[in-house]
Amino acid sequence: MATFWMLFFIFYFELLLKTGHCTETSGQVLSITPNTQEQVEVLRNVSTQYQTGLWKPASPHNIKELTQVHLYVPANSSETVRNLLQRHGITHEVMLSNADEIIEMQMRNESGDPRSGSTFYQRYHNLEDIYEWINRTAHENPTTVKAILIGSSYQKRPLYALKLSLNNKPNKKAMWIDCGIHAREWISPAFCLIFVQYSLSFYKLNSDITQILDNMDIYVLPVMNPDGYKYTWTKDRMWRKNRSPTNGTSCIGVDLNRNFDANWCTKGASPDPCSEIYCGAFPESEPESQAVANFLRSNKDIIQIYLTIHSYSQMLLIPYSCTMDEADNHSELYEMVKQAAENIRRYYRNVYTYGAGAKTIYLAPGGSDDWAHNLGIKYSFTFELQDRGRYGFLLPPSYIQGASNEALIALKTIALKVIEKTQPAAGSPQDV
Repeated sequence: MATFWMLFFIFYFELLLKTGHCTETSGQVLSITPNTQEQVEVLRNVSTQYQTGLWKPASPHNIKELTQVHLYVPANSSETVRNLLQRHGITHEVMLSNADEIIEMQMRNESGDPRSGSTFYQRYHNLEDIYEWINRTAHENPTTVKAILIGSSYQKRPLYALKLSLNNKPNKKAMWIDCGIHAREWISPAFCLIFVQYSLSFYKLNSDITQILDNMDIYVLPVMNPDGYKYTWTKDRMWRKNRSPTNGTSCIGVDLNRNFDANWCTKGASPDPCSEIYCGAFPESEPESQAVANFLRSNKDIIQIYLTIHSYSQMLLIPYSCTMDEADNHSELYEMVKQAAENIRRYYRNVYTYGAGAKTIYLAPGGSDDWAHNLGIKYSFTFELQDRGRYGFLLPPSYIQGASNEALIALKTIALKVIEKTQPAAGSPQDV
């Protein structure tokens, strides 16, 4: 009889799972638009006092009336959050009903071998795989690729930048690209890997990348925040900051994109170590931001273009984000991102918003792009890759190539325009 009842309960439980009449077992991503200031305050409370993850905007302080909010709600908080929203008459839409399943799927990585073919670049890779890829890429291209150790993270993980130098032209200028400053933005390091592979594979085959590499060396930092990135693979997929502790609190991490000396820790950043936009104890307090800043300072005379890759929201941003003031070359930068957005739309039918960061999104002081611009790297840009929120930080691997193609055409458009403006032409005509 005991065996009979055991089999009955197993059968009944499986039936519940199949029909959905049981407790939710997956986190969800909700899209919510507050209509009143009271609802704004409720959402700010939900995103800070409950176990949730605010995807958009980055900080509760930026939640505003009639502005869309994207909120990750773990399964164990789902009922509480839903009841609270209902009690205050706040409607919501489920953007992702199976976020945890998507996370699990994206972490499956059957092979870490870059020689496994093009499929390597259609998957997300953990930190160990990326380090292995860096070493292998430098080893297999000894005359054109050099791995440069620019520093280390708080947890002593190396910060390697790859230098791509495809010819020996004297007095070449350079471009800097960094990826993965925010840990949960996995599409960003994925793009850096694809960009390096594309550059090495299509030099002398594609006229655009050939012209760019004939005129510029390119430095690529695939993961600027290795501690945080590692943490998203092992503990918390939604982690944003680095992993340095702050004395006097149990809260961990600094937002590296609020840690540069560009109107540091003014409106749009937070002095609270528990905040997702914590600015740190002082500018460049973090070894990761300090390493990048030191390298750029040492090479500011040759680096013409600074490009930092983020996600999500499909935007091409120019300085400033730290102030509502316009950059001295605002019109020039604006025309570049406008043309880049038009090319993306022309070739890939996808819409990218463009403009100065503060006016396009919100104030975000302490950003690397503003700092680089103030350093003297006048062509400074932030790309926010796919998508607009359907998957957000959980962009499926099947989207990696498309998102990278869009970023690549924007990068080409801007780099070719900079070369045209600042250097004698070399190579083939534009072929975007």
